[in-house]
Amino acid sequence: MTTTADQTKAVAIAEPAWADPDIGDYTALLKPRVMSLVVFTALVGMAASPGGLQPILAAIALIAIAVGAGASGALNMWYDADIDRLMKRTAGRPIPARRLERSDALAFGIVLAAFAVVTLGLAANWLAAGLLAFTIVFYVVIYTMWLKRWTAQNIVIGGAAGALPPVIGWAAMTGTVAAEPLLYFLIIFLWTPPHFWALALLAHKDYERAGVPMLPNVAGTAATRRQVLAYTAILAPIAVLPWPLGFAGPFYGLAAIILGAEFLRRAIRLWRSRDEDARQAAGSLFGYSILYLFALFAARLLEAAFAGLVGG
Repeated sequence: MTTTADQTKAVAIAEPAWADPDIGDYTALLKPRVMSLVVFTALVGMAASPGGLQPILAAIALIAIAVGAGASGALNMWYDADIDRLMKRTAGRPIPARRLERSDALAFGIVLAAFAVVTLGLAANWLAAGLLAFTIVFYVVIYTMWLKRWTAQNIVIGGAAGALPPVIGWAAMTGTVAAEPLLYFLIIFLWTPPHFWALALLAHKDYERAGVPMLPNVAGTAATRRQVLAYTAILAPIAVLPWPLGFAGPFYGLAAIILGAEFLRRAIRLWRSRDEDARQAAGSLFGYSILYLFALFAARLLEAAFAGLVGG
């Protein structure tokens, strides 16, 4: 059990003397690694759309989507500053490290969110802008402010926000929503739990210290390993579906089969592992999960690019 003294010590470690912020601190608020994945999956949604990429519109839309993702990250860090300072993984972020005031992060996030939604609406269409606004609100209000601190299913439900970029990208190009981008939404939605629960297995002490009810802390590591395997077993075949449904070609289909088989192999290894072996297996699965999603969507992007060249 974590004592008040332990928490006080963690706070003291995480709160050095105030330092002047620089551009790097504001950049960190945007969560650049998360932003890059959001932009990439949105780009795939754009490229896969019936009309393909419209270069100028796509560039503006991607900037707006990136800024919207950055706004979500800044607002997340604003609200989570109290628990971020209690976790080793997040104590170095600009707010708990006392390089930025919470109020500055809040203002920064609100301005970025408004800019992103209005820009996407004016440049593309208001359906895409509405979806982007919904994504930001869902991530900040539903996930960050409510689910994250209330239920061990936080990342399952909250994963909907991170799964919407392909739908937003498609809508930005077409003004519509169709079955194909919704299938990509489902793939990312199912990918999110095994990805984050692998991380939670590595950082469960951090989450316990901060009082965040992640699955390993609530249900135990054995149950978490089973859930990771279950979601991976569902994800792997669903990720292949764009091929038989005619949304993607054999190159994507073969990539999805190979990537999914390896994902499942690592999930089985994690399920069977114990103690230190389980920690290594969780780290391996977490790292691979990032590669999996990138490679899967890269295969679809390459197919769309090739189709555009052949069609042109």
